[in-house]
Amino acid sequence: MATPASTHENTPGSATTSARERLRSFGRAPRIVGLDIARGLAVLGMAAAHTVSLPGEIRWSDPATWVEIVAGRSSILFAVLAGVSIALMTGRSRIPSGHELATHRLRLVARGLVIFAIGLVLELLGTNIAVILTFYGALYAIGILFIGMRAYALVVWSAVLAVVGPALAAALFALSPSSSGAGISFVLGGAYSIVAWTALMLAGLALGRLDVTRTKVAALALVAGIVLSGVGYTAGSVWEAGNASAASSATVLTAFFSSGPHTGSTMEILGSGGLAIALIALLVLTGERLRYALLPLAAVGSMPLSAYTAHVVAIWIIGPGGWWLYPSLALGLLVLCSAWAILAGRGPLERLTARVAVRLATPEQRAPTA
Repeated sequence: MATPASTHENTPGSATTSARERLRSFGRAPRIVGLDIARGLAVLGMAAAHTVSLPGEIRWSDPATWVEIVAGRSSILFAVLAGVSIALMTGRSRIPSGHELATHRLRLVARGLVIFAIGLVLELLGTNIAVILTFYGALYAIGILFIGMRAYALVVWSAVLAVVGPALAAALFALSPSSSGAGISFVLGGAYSIVAWTALMLAGLALGRLDVTRTKVAALALVAGIVLSGVGYTAGSVWEAGNASAASSATVLTAFFSSGPHTGSTMEILGSGGLAIALIALLVLTGERLRYALLPLAAVGSMPLSAYTAHVVAIWIIGPGGWWLYPSLALGLLVLCSAWAILAGRGPLERLTARVAVRLATPEQRAPTA
C-alpha cells in the first residue's frame, strides 16, 4: 500500500494557495495517476465485498449478480499492485545493488512490520472481515528476496509459483490433513494463500521493473493480461462445470483448475491475476485523460492504507447495515480522501509507514567521541 514519493507535500504560501497547488498537481509525476485509480478501485471493491450481499456467481444475463466481480478479484488487484509499488520504491526499472539494495530491503521490512501491526489491530476489532493487511505486510518482507532480480527472473518465479505452488501446497496438506497451526494455515490455506499472493506480487514487481508507464509495455501487458485471464477463467469454468461435486480426493486437481474466489488456485491466479494486470495496464494508458474526472477515486488510491483502515473501523463502529451501508462508505471515502489529499497531501498512515521505514533503515549520525 505504500506508494512512491508524492507531490502532495506542503508548499510555501497560504493554506488556500497550497490547496490550489495540490489540486492542480494532483496525479502528476512522480505519482502515476492510473495506478492510484487502480488502488482506489481495489479499496472500494474490498469495501463492497465486506458490506454487500454477494450472489455467489456472476450471470451476465442478470445485472444484479455483477457485483460478484468484487469477490476475490479486488484483493488480487491489491496483491499485484503491491508488487508494482515495491518496484517503484526500489528503483523502478533500475535494479538496485550493494548498499542501495540493503537500504531498500531494510525499508521494505520496516514498512511491512508497520502494515502487519495495523492489520493485527484491525483483526482485534472483531469485525469478521478477512483483513488483508497482515498478509500484505508479509509480502513486503518476502519482497526483499526478489528486488535484486531482473524482470525475466521475476516472471519465471511468478509463473512457477502460480503453476506449481497451489497444487504442491494442496498435496502437502493432503499428506497430513490433521496437521494444524498458524504457520500451516498461513502458507497452505486460508482466504489469502501466501503462495498465491507471492506469485501475484512478483507479477506486479516484474510489471514495475519493465516500467509499465511506457506505452509499449502497458499495451503488451494489456494483451497478456487479457490472454491470461481468458485461459484461467475458461479452464476454471470447464472444470467447475464438470466437477460440481468434486470429492475431497480431487484436492490437488481442484487447487490447479478451480478459478473460484479465494481458492488460491492456479486458474484463479491466472484468471483474476490476468484481469488485474489488464486493468492496471488499461488505467496507466488512459489515466492521464481521466485524471480530473476520477480525481476522488485516485485520491482514495493515493492513500490506500488509510482508506482501507478507515473502512474497517467504520464497519466496526456502525455494525451490520442495510443497502445504504456500502454507498455511504464509498461516498465517505471518496469525499474524505479527496479533501485530505488536497488539504494535507499524503495519507496519515502512509506518512507513518514512510517515516518508520526511513528511521529504521537510516543509521543515526552520532558525534565522534573523544
